[in-house]
Amino acid sequence: MPGAGELRVLRRRIRSVKSTQKITKAMELIAASRINRARRAVEAARPYAVLITEAISSLAVASEVGEHPLIAPHESVRRVGIIVVTSDRGLAGAYNTNVLRRAERLAKEEREAGREVVIYSLGRKAETYFRYRQQAPAASWTGIADQPRFASACEVGDTVMEAYTGSEVDRVWLVYTDFKSAMTQVTAVAQVLPVQPQQFEGGTAYPPQFMFEPGPDDILAELIPRYVQHRIFAGLLEGAASEHASRQRAMKAASDNAGDIIEDLTREANRARQAAITTEISEIVGGAEALSGRK
Repeated sequence: MPGAGELRVLRRRIRSVKSTQKITKAMELIAASRINRARRAVEAARPYAVLITEAISSLAVASEVGEHPLIAPHESVRRVGIIVVTSDRGLAGAYNTNVLRRAERLAKEEREAGREVVIYSLGRKAETYFRYRQQAPAASWTGIADQPRFASACEVGDTVMEAYTGSEVDRVWLVYTDFKSAMTQVTAVAQVLPVQPQQFEGGTAYPPQFMFEPGPDDILAELIPRYVQHRIFAGLLEGAASEHASRQRAMKAASDNAGDIIEDLTREANRARQAAITTEISEIVGGAEALSGRK
């Protein structure tokens, strides 16, 4: 029969779970507020992607865009780079697990095709994951996943573009999480390098009265690296929004589970308290009967 000792243990557990629930509830609210900010950043970046693609498409009509070193494919693909976008912090549900699993699957496919894989990690989770598996990243960046900045994307872009033009890698993939909505995020893979020229087909040439200074080729030489940098920046923004959405859901589930545990423990504590009271009453009644029997 449960006693006073067990009742104290149950009450202590209830206080502990309530304390944890306060933390998860606070983290849920913080993540919810950050989702809105991250979603606005994603939406603000999309028009830039559309306009720079249109500009390159129109300039490509008057230029040999396929000869640009970031567009021209290498003769053979022996080494591929994989940029993996994860978070710096945990407690985000399956967000990091899904990205890392997709990156591993892509790396396995490339190795089975006889290619060497080079990892570029964004986020502490990716860096830790690959180092633990003796696959130290060629370059890693931390502290930028939560609130991505374009300058950080430029740094990543410059690194992989230099590796591509220097023939250190022959293709570069980006593995990230595509933010569809607060409830839906999908792991995605996009080819960053070489830039696929099909994206710029069907452009309308600028009218003849337009004069370019410098010429179209020089402008493209500036725009295409910007396009690559923005592609990586978009992946970072999508990943940040997805991370916050995943963390909000995970913390809500944790808060709900804590509530269920508190209810179960409270019922158990009530039963223990009732049993303790019953035991005390029985002892009192038994003592009273024993005293009356002596008279």
